[in-house]
Amino acid sequence: MRRASLDAPGRESGVDLARGLAVFGMFAAHVVTMPTEAFTWSDPATWVQAVNGTSSILFATLAGVSLALLTGGNRRLRGAAMTGASWRIVVRAVMIWIIGVLLVFTPVPVYVILPAYGVLFLVAIPLLRLRTGVVIATSVTAAIVMPFVVYAINDSAVWAMPGSDLAADLLGWHYPFVLWIAFIAAGIAIGRARMSRPRVAIALVMVGSGLAVLGRYVIGAREQAWPVLSAAPHSGGIGEAVGTGGLAVAIIAGCVLMCRTPVRYFVWPIRAIGSMPLTAYVAQLMVWNIWIWREEARTEFVDPIAGFVALEPFWPLTVGILLACSAWAWLVGRGPLEWVLAVTARAIVPESAGRARRSDTRD
Repeated sequence: MRRASLDAPGRESGVDLARGLAVFGMFAAHVVTMPTEAFTWSDPATWVQAVNGTSSILFATLAGVSLALLTGGNRRLRGAAMTGASWRIVVRAVMIWIIGVLLVFTPVPVYVILPAYGVLFLVAIPLLRLRTGVVIATSVTAAIVMPFVVYAINDSAVWAMPGSDLAADLLGWHYPFVLWIAFIAAGIAIGRARMSRPRVAIALVMVGSGLAVLGRYVIGAREQAWPVLSAAPHSGGIGEAVGTGGLAVAIIAGCVLMCRTPVRYFVWPIRAIGSMPLTAYVAQLMVWNIWIWREEARTEFVDPIAGFVALEPFWPLTVGILLACSAWAWLVGRGPLEWVLAVTARAIVPESAGRARRSDTRD
C-alpha cells in the first residue's frame, strides 16, 4: 500500500521523478568538482556542468508545480478554499525558511536554497489566484525584465553596508526571488495544465526545448556585447532565465511522458526521493555537517569544501539517500520533514476552514 501511494490517483508520478533528478543534480553541484570548461556535447568531461545552475532552477519550477497542485491543479480553488490553501502555503513557507536559515548557520559551505524557497512561496501566493494566461505572461515578463533589476541591485552600494552578507543569506539572494518568480510562475502554469495528457506534455517538451535553445545559444551568445544577456549558470542573465527555465519545463514534461509508460516502475526509487525532496536535501547537508564536526574534533585545520569533495562522496551520498528514501517510502510513507510541514500547516489552518469549492472554469 505504501509503494502504491506514489501511484495514487491525483499524484503525478512524473513530477516526483523530476524532483528526484533535481535532488541528484543538487548533490552533484555541491560535491562534484566542476570542470572549468562550459558544457559541450562533444566533450564528456564537461557533461557534469549540465547540473550547474540547472538543478536549482528545476527545483524552483517544480515548486511552482507543487503550489498549483496544492491549490486544485487544472481546476483552481476559489473563495474560502483558496484562502485556506493560501494560508497553509504561508505556514509551509515560514517553516521552509526557518529550516533554511538553520542550515545557513551550519559550517557547510554551500548557498542554501531553502530561504529563497520560503520567500518565493510567499511571493507566488497572489499568482495562484490568476488565470493561466496571466501567470504565463508574468513568467515571460520576469525572465526578460528582472535580469536588469538583479544586475542593478547586485551593482548597488547596498552590498557594502554592514550585515549585507547576512541579509543576502536570509533572503537566499544567490537565487534572487525577483527573477526566480519567473520559474515558479512557469511551474504554476505547468501545474494548471493537463500535463497528464500526452499531447500537452509533448507540447511542453517542444516549447521548453525551443526556449532552451533560444536562451542558451541565441540570447546567451550575445553576452559579450551585453552581459545581462548571459546564459552562464547563476549569472541571472536573460539567456539563463529563458534557456535554463525552458530546459526545466522540458525535463518536467519529459518525466511526465516517461511515467506514462512501464518505465515508472523501474524508476520508483528515484520517485521515492522526489516524494520527499526536502528531507533528501537536508539529509545531504547534515551528512556534510557531521563530517565537518567530526574532522574539527580530530584535527586543527579542516577545509570544509576540498576535504569533503576529496572523499568523492557523490555516489555514497546518492546511493545511501536513495536506499533510505526508498525504504522510508515503502515502510512509512510521506517523508519526515514533508509530514511535519503538512501536519503543522493543517493544524494551524484546518482544511475545514475552507472546504474545496473548485473553479468551474478550467484554465
